Amino acid sequence: MNIVVIGSGNVASHLARALYMAKHRILQVCSRTIDNAQILANEVNADSIDEVQQINVQADLYILSIKDDALAEVVEQLPDVDGMVVHTAGSVSVNILSRFKNYGVFYPFQTFVKSAELQFDAIPILVEANTIANASLLMGLGNELSKRVLQASSDQRGALHISAVFACNFVNHMYRLGEDVLKESGLPFELLHPLIQETANKVLRMSPSVAQTGPAARNDQQIIQKHLNQLEGQKETQQIYRMLTDSILKYNK
Repeated sequence: MNIVVIGSGNVASHLARALYMAKHRILQVCSRTIDNAQILANEVNADSIDEVQQINVQADLYILSIKDDALAEVVEQLPDVDGMVVHTAGSVSVNILSRFKNYGVFYPFQTFVKSAELQFDAIPILVEANTIANASLLMGLGNELSKRVLQASSDQRGALHISAVFACNFVNHMYRLGEDVLKESGLPFELLHPLIQETANKVLRMSPSVAQTGPAARNDQQIIQKHLNQLEGQKETQQIYRMLTDSILKYNK
């Protein structure tokens, strides 16, 4: 399959590499910053461009892997093409691409950083398309890259994305707050590593509702108040502690 990748960020980089390794031909990498386009293009033996008007209109697939708030603008700028146009966003409707004859969504569900190596075949891919034939094509492409490919509507992907924000982005921010608390006490963040690893492993074996521990789960008001007092000098962190504690208490009534 001949493919044009529009974007050169975290998702675009991993996806372009995976497609290239699966023996697909990446014709072009397009990015507003030509240097970024060139870096990724060099990795996948493609041409680099910095204007969407310059894209090859003979490709089979056009992958828009860019910031969600830039999609509408780029879609408007794209020339008319017969190949399928897809985006990789979790919370954007497939209908944003409805001006094209063939369109869909190809959503790899993972947290991506350019420099971090990933086993792409372990990443779930969710697809959606405007026709049964196009959905079948995307399912086939997904199965070349991943062991877990399924169709999901725009609403379902939106719910999954919200869930991911809680399970990944917010959790990582909790790590950051925990690191700040330890720094205040002169202790290294590495002390939390075994705890983080066991917590993550545990929710792979059981429901999070069963895995919940800690003073809020035990309704240990004495310890909760002690923690709040100790966080008196870190008002924002104290507020987050109180809010999350109240939520756990509510769920454990």
